[in-house]
Amino acid sequence: MKPLRVAEDVVPIGQFKAQAKTWLARTEETGQPLVITQNGRAAGVLLSPAEFDRLVERYQFARAIDEGLADAGAGRFVEDTALRARLGLGRRKRR
Repeated sequence: MKPLRVAEDVVPIGQFKAQAKTWLARTEETGQPLVITQNGRAAGVLLSPAEFDRLVERYQFARAIDEGLADAGAGRFVEDTALRARLGLGRRKRR
């Protein structure tokens, strides 16, 4: 995601309502988020569907890493040799 450009990426809700189709197309085209303000304060952020999906995937990936690290820290893991034995894979050849 590119850095937010206040002059181009922030719009009051009234202007957004009046030109919603244009803002939606722009967000889809550029991938840039759009901050929608109400009474001078941020009220929402519009993202393209692709950008939203990307953010969700990154969040889920980071969460899975955190869960794995927590499991390892709590001792909930299986050594690779024990796992290979359980799966009947035998010893791994070294190069």
